[in-house]
Amino acid sequence: MTLPSASLAPQVLVGQPAPDFTAPAVMPNNEINQSFNLKSYLAGSYGIIFFYPLDFTFVCPSEILAHDHRVPAFAEKNTKVIGISVDSQFTHLAWKNTPVDKGGLGNVQFPLVADLTKDIARSFGVLLPGGVALRGTFLIDRNGVVQSQHVNNLPLGRNVDEALRLVDALQFHEEHGEVCPAGWQKGKAGMKADPAGVAAYLAEHSKAL
Repeated sequence: MTLPSASLAPQVLVGQPAPDFTAPAVMPNNEINQSFNLKSYLAGSYGIIFFYPLDFTFVCPSEILAHDHRVPAFAEKNTKVIGISVDSQFTHLAWKNTPVDKGGLGNVQFPLVADLTKDIARSFGVLLPGGVALRGTFLIDRNGVVQSQHVNNLPLGRNVDEALRLVDALQFHEEHGEVCPAGWQKGKAGMKADPAGVAAYLAEHSKAL
């Protein structure tokens, strides 16, 4: 397999407001919302937005199901999940209506947004010249600001547990004011963001890094 060449202008959204959009989406109850709006849907919640290339393809259903299986875990963290591809809302619905053992999704419990114009993928900087999106994941805080972005090329499936870990890390930082060192997991020690804090953390934990 030849890895697709992105030929994209660098675009870092971290620290900036997430690009807002209004587009059709298939909702968890399979109704089609013709005017799904990002800001209105999040409305003070955290958000995980993930782009995938196309419906009825290969790596994509495994990623979508991995997100779906973790919807309750995200919900416990006040985090809403949104999937986006350049397919239509009708193709999304057909894929949801296809059983998992036939290559479908089943009734996944988060919105699937239709980006037929490709404007959403373009605004997030993940649109390939061939017209599909890279596997981009964006963590949005309660103020609508992007706090993390992670983009994979098409053959490389994501680890959705990493998105959960990043939500935990963001919420830990917001609550305690400390930063999260390498490999931090919920329940582990954070680090005070000053020289004394770094020294204290490394003195105790450096060998485990």
